[in-house]
Amino acid sequence: MNESLLRVEKGHAEPEELAAITAILMARAANRSDEAPAHHGRSTAGWRRLERTPGFRAPHSWQG
Repeated sequence: MNESLLRVEKGHAEPEELAAITAILMARAANRSDEAPAHHGRSTAGWRRLERTPGFRAPHSWQG
């Protein structure tokens, strides 16, 4: 059974290239903080449900 952690999908990676990407991934994994990231995004969806709109809007409307 092959238990590789990395797989080359296309082309051929030299051992040095695999070692470099492994070092980068390990450094990024070690740099993560244990705290949950602060949420800075929207709390609601940025789109409107069509059934809640008040009827027809002209194509040139500023609301669209």
